[in-house]
Amino acid sequence: MPTPPREISAGDLTVRQQVSLLSGQDFWHTQGLPEVGLEPMMMSDGPHGLRAQLAAADHLGLGGSEPATCFPPAVTLGSTWDPTMAAEVGVALAEEARDLGVGVVLGPGVNIKRHPLGGRSFEYLSEDPLLSGRMAAAMVAAIQSRGVGASLKHFAVNSHESHRFTYSAVVDDRTLREIYLRAFEIVVTQARPWTVMCAYNAVNGTPASQHRWLLGDVLRDEWGFDGVVVSDWGATYDRVAGVAAGLDLEMPGGASLSDREVVAAVRDGRLDAAVEASAQRVIDLVARTRTTTSSGSAPGSSSGAVTSVDEHDELCRRVAAAGTVLLTNDGLLPLATPWVGEVALIGAFAESPRYQGAGSSSVVPTRVTSARDALAAAGLPVTYARGYDLPVSRRDDDLVAEAVEVARRADVAVVLVGLPPSRESEGFDRDDLALPEQHDRLVRAVCAANPRTVVVLSHGAPVALPWRDLPAAIVETYLGGQAGGAALVDVLIGAAEPGGRLAESFPVQQEDVAADPWFPGRPRQVDYREGIFVGYRHHTTSGIRPAFPFGHGLSYATFAWTDAAVSDTVLSVGEDGTVPSVVVTVTVANTGDRAGSQVVQVYRADLTGVVLRPRRELVGFAKVHLAAGEQRRVEITVDSRGFAFWDVTQDGWRIPTGELVLEVGRSSEDIVFELPLSVEGGVTTSGEPVDTPPVSVLDADFAARLGRPIPVPVPPRPFSRDSTLEELALTPAGRALSHVAARVVRSRVGASADADTAGEAELVLRSLREIPLRSMASFAGGRVGWGVVDSVVDLLEGRPRPVLARVGSVVRRRLGRRRP
Repeated sequence: MPTPPREISAGDLTVRQQVSLLSGQDFWHTQGLPEVGLEPMMMSDGPHGLRAQLAAADHLGLGGSEPATCFPPAVTLGSTWDPTMAAEVGVALAEEARDLGVGVVLGPGVNIKRHPLGGRSFEYLSEDPLLSGRMAAAMVAAIQSRGVGASLKHFAVNSHESHRFTYSAVVDDRTLREIYLRAFEIVVTQARPWTVMCAYNAVNGTPASQHRWLLGDVLRDEWGFDGVVVSDWGATYDRVAGVAAGLDLEMPGGASLSDREVVAAVRDGRLDAAVEASAQRVIDLVARTRTTTSSGSAPGSSSGAVTSVDEHDELCRRVAAAGTVLLTNDGLLPLATPWVGEVALIGAFAESPRYQGAGSSSVVPTRVTSARDALAAAGLPVTYARGYDLPVSRRDDDLVAEAVEVARRADVAVVLVGLPPSRESEGFDRDDLALPEQHDRLVRAVCAANPRTVVVLSHGAPVALPWRDLPAAIVETYLGGQAGGAALVDVLIGAAEPGGRLAESFPVQQEDVAADPWFPGRPRQVDYREGIFVGYRHHTTSGIRPAFPFGHGLSYATFAWTDAAVSDTVLSVGEDGTVPSVVVTVTVANTGDRAGSQVVQVYRADLTGVVLRPRRELVGFAKVHLAAGEQRRVEITVDSRGFAFWDVTQDGWRIPTGELVLEVGRSSEDIVFELPLSVEGGVTTSGEPVDTPPVSVLDADFAARLGRPIPVPVPPRPFSRDSTLEELALTPAGRALSHVAARVVRSRVGASADADTAGEAELVLRSLREIPLRSMASFAGGRVGWGVVDSVVDLLEGRPRPVLARVGSVVRRRLGRRRP
């Protein structure tokens, strides 16, 4: 009988065995040690559905996954503002993980949506760390309650996709603490994830995969994380430095490039006990999952399948409706039932829905329900017009003319527009906020032909809506998952309420985003000069009105809010620097004739004059569901951190002395009540006084905020293992190498014209230019070693002697093996 994993002690293993556990066995599995009874464990994307490859994975891990429920991605789940619903999804993900033999689900993602153009925004929950943290904590706790691990990602400051393998985020300590680390802190301290995944990028010059302050001082020592830190796939820079900093598990595996270097570092004392500690954490992780997952004993050994197909599809439908945001409505929605008129259904998304994002999180769904099929099932008479072609949506006057004619004859027109996968994917950022021109033209033309037009949006991040005053209603479905079409019809006919509220701001124009001048930044360095003024924090402070504000969303029901109060109006700072929590209460009454929900949002306004702060910051929220005529007293707790700021002069959280206001509202722009209170015994000065420029346009202001000179970006020469094909192409030989690599990729992936795979093809082709040599070697699964990589670098830098020396060494070793 094999030894149970929980009884294995890393101290009883050899150094080589310990080191072998610190990189994967293949693309998805941890390394097993059958000689001591340790079996491999399987990990799988993703945040909104399992992408389990039970057969041999391809070298990028993108194809051939088993069918699983495709739940609405994080952008839609975040819009529910409902941690209870996030927990329901977490339980379902864990159940499917157990069916498929998956021990750790790689998600959720809590990176902050710094800019709407970020290509991976659909995988993240919000622009606000409190909302992101609370939603993700609920999901993590639910996943792990079923004996499956979660992997909180991507730690940290991973805010865009351009040059994601190589850029360094230059960010000040206060912005780090208050914006980019806060959601991670909430999840780690409240839900205790079994793993945390570090990001590709560097933070202030140090790669996240070897950042001792991030992984050790903050994550483990300060927040108490005791699980496994795993690299994002191909994110490792210096393996020895990574282990020393606290990186436990390098992925993907197949043949670790650096085991020899790690073993040598142990034997010469550079790593001390770090390897044994990391190996033990990996062993303990496997032991946690082994008792409840159904497989994972060897790669590809599971033949399981998702069992709760119908139940989880129905959950998907409920989540999609709960995350649907009714942006505008002149009273046309919900459509009267039974409906006796004709509906013009317009837009190719009605037949081929955009229900998830493109890239590594793409799920093979168990089924997909389109809006056209769902309308037919609901018995509504529908006339369909395509309106545009997928995936490119080129200008086509004939398709617009056809749609106009169909709309003119109908009682109501429903137009589905949005972003095709080729415009929005992991691996690259969007170029602008615009929808495809054909989509904008279609909306304007149909609205002119029929004023009773409902526009339905499908995309993963905010877009420009220059025609937003024309439709009778605008319905934001984001990406609704596999049952999104059915959920949309539920909302249109009033069978379900549009329960969503925006978890991000919709700017009128790109220039209204504080980070825009520095987004996505340079290939090697990105300056976070907007500081803490992200999303609504910038809009409310600068007086720039968004197209639709953070927290906005209409309902079919009507509500009255009354009798707001706060439990204490004078707070005293204790010796530990904190204040007692306060409770905000408000009575919410459903005054309509149908059930509905409200999201009560509590913001803090700081009037102390001690420190530069946004005009308004979210410090609490609660979602309340009420039947027609029902009322409820809603309680929202605001803890001490809701009043605190990160004081760079004291390197800690501090609360200012003076007057503050707790604002109770329906959105960041719709405040219903103001509840004043005061703080005694707090600090009276700070490192950022109120006259500090909010956005550091000038270099001197940014250097002052950083507390050090602005770093100089790393130059592209001399070449190194960290050089990208884009940089190598500066030389004739590098250009030839890039062309060869591109041909190989195109032959395997191709510039697909299929709407379902266009985003994936674009991801691979665009990422190819920006991937560093070290990551290419990692994804090669042992077929390319450091000797090959270093030889390419030496040749391109005009250094043939080291290459000849390596070749000679290889030849001598092989000749030596052949001698008797």
